[in-house]
Parts: sequence; C-alpha cells; structure tokens
Amino acid sequence: MGALWMLVAGLLFGLMGVFVKLGAQHFSDMELVFYRSFIGLLLVYAIIRRQRGSLVTPHLGGHLWRGISGTIALMLFFYCITVLPLATAVTLNYTSPLFLTLLMMAVLKERFHAPLSFAIALGFAGVVLLLHPTLERDQLVTGLLGLISGFLAGIAMFNVRQLGAMGEPEGRVVFYFSLIAAVSSGIAMLSGDLHPVTLHNLPILLGLGASATLAQLAMTRAYRTGKTLVAGSLSYSTIVFASLFGMLLWDEALALSSWLGMALIIAGGVLSLRLSPKHP
Repeated sequence: MGALWMLVAGLLFGLMGVFVKLGAQHFSDMELVFYRSFIGLLLVYAIIRRQRGSLVTPHLGGHLWRGISGTIALMLFFYCITVLPLATAVTLNYTSPLFLTLLMMAVLKERFHAPLSFAIALGFAGVVLLLHPTLERDQLVTGLLGLISGFLAGIAMFNVRQLGAMGEPEGRVVFYFSLIAAVSSGIAMLSGDLHPVTLHNLPILLGLGASATLAQLAMTRAYRTGKTLVAGSLSYSTIVFASLFGMLLWDEALALSSWLGMALIIAGGVLSLRLSPKHP
C-alpha cells in the first residue's frame, strides 16, 4: 500500500503545479504561497483536533528552521512554476534528494564512495543538461532559482528527518510549516498589489490548498506504511505527472536534451537515496 500512496501523492503534487499555473493568471506567486499555506493550515489543524492531538512541542527551534527553509523553497518553487515549463520547474525542485545526501554525508561525517559519488555526479550532470542550452537566456536565472529551491527543500527534508527522529508526529510538523509559511508569505504579499478573490478564481485556490495538503498526507502515509527506499523512488512520479499535465494543458514541448537531463536527475536522485547513509 505504501507504493500506491506515494503514486497518489505524486499525482496530487502534479495537480498542485497545475493549480499554481492556473492561479498565476489571477494572483502573484506570493499570494499563491499564502493561500496554499493558509488553506493547508486550516485543514491540518482540523485533522489534529479531530484526532485529539497536541500542538505543544519541545522542539520549536527545529520547526523554525524547517519552516524557514521550506517556506523559501516553496516561494522559489511557485515562482518557477509560473515562468518555466511545469516539468522543468518540478524537476529542478526534485534535486532535493541530491542535496539531502550531501547534507547527510557532511553531518554524519561519512566518506564518499565511488557508487554514491557517481550517483550525485549523474544527477548534477542532468541539471547542466536541463539548464543549458534548453532554457532561454532570460530563463536561466529562473532555472538557477529553481535549483536553489531544490537545495533549500533538501535542507527542509533533513530538518523533517531530525524532527521525526526526536519523536515529532507528522501532523505537528506539517502544521508548524504551514503556519510559518502562511505568516511569512502573508507579510510578504502585503508589499505588492493584492488581487481580489472571486467566485471565478476561488475554486483554483481551494484546489491548490487541498491538493497540496492531501499530497503531504498521502506522502506521509506512504513513508509510514511502505518501504522508505520504494517511497522515495516513487516520489519522482510527480515529474511524470507534471510532464503529462504540461503537455496536455499547455502544449509544453521540451527538447530531447531536457528529457535526458530529467532522466539523469531522476536516476541520480533514486541512486543517492539508495546509497546514502541512513539517518540514526
């Protein structure tokens, strides 16, 4: 069942990207981050209350670091989705396992071995193919921002693993991330023009918040009920779904080198997940 839950999460994360692209016609990327986070916050709070869980935590510092890194990663990710082809933006964000492996090697003071070094090099070779020459010159900076979002997402993943090792329940981790993201993006969006929520664009916001939150819950269930390596590998199904949505809804056509770069990033990420040291 774990594998099935991860495929459901991949589909829902792909749908989240679709709602971001649709919402970009009505809202700024910062507004989309706020509505995604605020709706998610309400949903997660309702679930925690129904399960009679507690929001009291002895690890506020860990939640703060996870929230800051995850929020900035989400802001950059949403911006890239509004500018780049959907599959490209999602793939750059999914370099996070490569950065997670590097962080774990540094923190655990593990030595690199040949297979792991090859996996990481393979993934970053894919990044080079995806960024150049497939992106237009004026999109290169956006592509680099997408890569930074992957780096920060890797830091957030590492923080989530640390919180899990300290016994923090998944719902509480998601709640505090949503809270920090909602407050941060809410303050940031006040510096720009605010766009009205209407009956026409409200379904987009509800779809964005619901798909993102349900995807997180499905992903959590996948890791809890299935094998970690299988779930981690199947998380890349999001790239497949995003590619299909991009082609079907926006006629996004990628060059052969782009597809090859995406394949190398997926292969490098899956291999690094299998070869990286295990968190104690």
